[in-house]
Amino acid sequence: MSRIGKAPINVPNGVQISISDKNLVTVKGPKGTLVQQVDPDMTLKQDNGVVTLERPSDAKPHRAKHGLYRALIANMVKGVSEGYVIEQELVGVGYRATAKGQRLELALGFSHQVALELPAEIKVSAAQEKGKNPIIRLESADKQLIGAVAAKLRSLRKPEPYKGKGVRFVGENVRRKAGKAAGK
Repeated sequence: MSRIGKAPINVPNGVQISISDKNLVTVKGPKGTLVQQVDPDMTLKQDNGVVTLERPSDAKPHRAKHGLYRALIANMVKGVSEGYVIEQELVGVGYRATAKGQRLELALGFSHQVALELPAEIKVSAAQEKGKNPIIRLESADKQLIGAVAAKLRSLRKPEPYKGKGVRFVGENVRRKAGKAAGK
């Protein structure tokens, strides 16, 4: 049996979960509201601040979805109660980031500025300290959305293996290559 799927989801104080008859799960908390459609084969039970998921059989699709939907609902509960934060740094000479509301403008060594319009669910801030790399901070209650936006930012200029320049996550280790050997 799925170890992830059978684990109960503890609902902290201040978070409300409502399950409709069509398996539409709505989670409300101090950081926002998230909605997820759960497969109709799965049964959701809620009692005394604990949500559990049960599957109808041990068929392979049911086993796969059991852990998936439990993880999605647990991520929603954590998101609306604590939220998620992703920090990325821009490594490279002249790389800059400025945040104006939901608009993020990046200078990544191209001949033009790269401008991104971020979804309303994400709070963005950019910090630049002298002598340090610029840091972009993303905050959201939706783990899937913030991960997709962070991946999009990183894809604009992936860290290259020779000098390590590019957009990377704070604390990410980039494998470096030696480069060309010196002449004879």
